[in-house]
Amino acid sequence: MEVVYFAGGCLWGVQAFIKTLPGVKFTEAGRANGTSHTLEGDYDGYAECVKTGFDPTVVTIRELMGYFFEIIDPYSLNQQGQDVGEKYRTGVYSEKPEHLKEARAFLSERNDYDLIVVEVLPLTNYVRSAEEHQDRLARCPDDYCHIPKEIINRYK
Repeated sequence: MEVVYFAGGCLWGVQAFIKTLPGVKFTEAGRANGTSHTLEGDYDGYAECVKTGFDPTVVTIRELMGYFFEIIDPYSLNQQGQDVGEKYRTGVYSEKPEHLKEARAFLSERNDYDLIVVEVLPLTNYVRSAEEHQDRLARCPDDYCHIPKEIINRYK
């Protein structure tokens, strides 16, 4: 089992989508690369993210990146759908340099590489989101989500 973190705007839809992918064993809503180790206080620079545990014998980082690009606008800086702000930026974070190398390779092989604003950075901090945000769309399917339901359910 390996772990990578995907930030793709509001984490509710990102988590709902990622948990359906082949090889994904668990997901958890959280915050990547902020400066605080708590959910309390002012915004600290984090990106809303989904901690993703996956089996690398079933799915690779490049394949996960391909799936990820199905649900994000990779050209939109600090905005996905109606969600606007730095915490809604897109990114891929990991504690494993190999994951970041694979993610960068995926991006660099695209014809639109110069237009992409997806961060690929080492994970420096992770904070689990409050329980109310865990699997939110499963519990509250009518809540707003920037990802269309037919895409979220594509791999169910």
